[in-house]
Amino acid sequence: MRKLFKGVAIAFGVLALAIAALVGVAWWKTENLLSRHYAVNDAPLAIDRSAATLERGQHLYTVLGCVECHGANGMGKLAIDAGPVGKIYAPNLSPAVLGPHYTADHLAAAIRHAVRPDGTPLRIMPSEDFANLSDADTAALVAYLQSLPASTPPQGETYLTAFGRVLVLFGQLRLTQAADIDHRPRVRQAPPEAATADYGAYLAQACTGCHGSNFGGQHVPGTPPEFPDSANLTPHADGLAAWTLVDFERALRTGRRPDGRELDGFMPWRAYGQMSDTEVAALWAHLSTLPPVPSAKAKK
Repeated sequence: MRKLFKGVAIAFGVLALAIAALVGVAWWKTENLLSRHYAVNDAPLAIDRSAATLERGQHLYTVLGCVECHGANGMGKLAIDAGPVGKIYAPNLSPAVLGPHYTADHLAAAIRHAVRPDGTPLRIMPSEDFANLSDADTAALVAYLQSLPASTPPQGETYLTAFGRVLVLFGQLRLTQAADIDHRPRVRQAPPEAATADYGAYLAQACTGCHGSNFGGQHVPGTPPEFPDSANLTPHADGLAAWTLVDFERALRTGRRPDGRELDGFMPWRAYGQMSDTEVAALWAHLSTLPPVPSAKAKK
């Protein structure tokens, strides 16, 4: 019996050491990711603070989904409670908080490159969705952010649990996007604003973080396992094949599918529903031209 107890004790000891080593490696991995530096050399923004520009910036803040994470007036809030993985707090964006640290071009780098003023990466910032945001739209968004009133920062700090860090180690949780973004300086322009597939493709960049690069739906990176996969937005039988522009617009405006069912609460339809009729028609025109692919759920 003593040998049995000794064997069990040794087994538990080995297991505890293995877990400690795994957590240690995961901790090193995440800290290494967060300590990297990225050079951003985009040309300085030409900031126009006219009423029309600020109105455009406010519109972009809403329809690009910024409001969903950072809240009204950029005050910041708890964006994702991932339970055993950790919590994601979107920071306060008002100039009273960021002003001493972020210039206009620093804000642009944060939006399009997921990079802080010191060159280190931001955590869980979906900048791949905005990496090709035009210079004019980026400038309008930055001008709006710099016009926000002072507000109280959210009561909390983003953190990952040991389990969350292990998920990062095994590639199951994407902590930063800066490593995968093209940081080369370039001029970024938007197509003419019209109900065209080209302009829709420009707008649809903001959808790829949740719906995937092929718009076929996926398990949204960074969400807990129990979260549902995002919807298939391609003209496939699993997706929007049976939908019309009217159905699509109704879903964005009211949060309901053609059959009356509600969209999943994680879908920020209230923000996207603020798109203009032209933007909705352009987005639909782009989605209608996509190759039909099976949904992520159908592939399982």
